Amino acid sequence: MAHIERIVREAYSPYIARNGATPGPMRDDYPARVAQGAVYVLESDGVIQGLTVLIPEPDAGCMLLDNIAVSPSAQGNGFGRALLDWAEEISRKAGFSSIRLYTQEVMVENIAIYMRHGYVETHRATEIGLNRVFMQKPLE
Repeated sequence: MAHIERIVREAYSPYIARNGATPGPMRDDYPARVAQGAVYVLESDGVIQGLTVLIPEPDAGCMLLDNIAVSPSAQGNGFGRALLDWAEEISRKAGFSSIRLYTQEVMVENIAIYMRHGYVETHRATEIGLNRVFMQKPLE
């Protein structure tokens, strides 16, 4: 559990100064998410390097990609893209027709990555004091 929480803390801490608020993933209850079976980790050389949190939303017909984080020391190795591709594949195999996510407006680098990966913005809203961008991608 400590590895998961450390990765999230290290990956999202730089955004605190930019946004003036603690990012949502840093507020999450990871022991509860792990108990729900929603946390998936990516290991390399026996070390957890990244994670994703997936939450099925059967009523909406989609999977929520609630979080994706890679250890800053492991960034640049394609782990983020691998986690994103994996999340989409798992969502497809689970029978969902789309996958959705949200991120903060200030995380412009992440928004650009998602757009390059085929996600489109659906709307913007303020939740828990954070200005969020909501995105979705159809799964074929």
